[in-house]
Amino acid sequence: MPRRSAGLLLFRRRNGDLEVFLAHPGGPFWTKKDLGSWTIPKGEYEPDEEPLAAARREFEEETGFKPDGEFLDLGAVTQRSGKIVAAWAVEGDCDPAQLVSNTCQVEWPPRSRRLIDVPEVDRGAWYSITEAREKIFTAQVAFLDRLIEKLSQEPD
Repeated sequence: MPRRSAGLLLFRRRNGDLEVFLAHPGGPFWTKKDLGSWTIPKGEYEPDEEPLAAARREFEEETGFKPDGEFLDLGAVTQRSGKIVAAWAVEGDCDPAQLVSNTCQVEWPPRSRRLIDVPEVDRGAWYSITEAREKIFTAQVAFLDRLIEKLSQEPD
């Protein structure tokens, strides 16, 4: 069975433009990676856990920000690794400088059996949709497209 994750795409409207909040994975593997390496805050969940509840929990654990509002279902994508990621969008705001992430253990260097603690997310940032398309994992670009589609269906 493929691994499953759930996450949130926080968005805001700034001077008439749409911006999304993305997170950069922590740890030495990701240190020098930028384009195509940012993600929505997300995490794996148990089979008996409600995916939206997991998405909300993971967002708060990885950023320190508590998401609230109307959650828009953005469906799921399958990443290159085979992991299935479900996402919801929610309108809100946060200051990336205030981001506080939980930590996890990773083996570093690879195959060394040496475990180190790293933040799950080392930073976050707001991006225009155009910028986000360059920054986000390829499979997650679909979430940006789906967000735009959902927002275009809103009554004025």
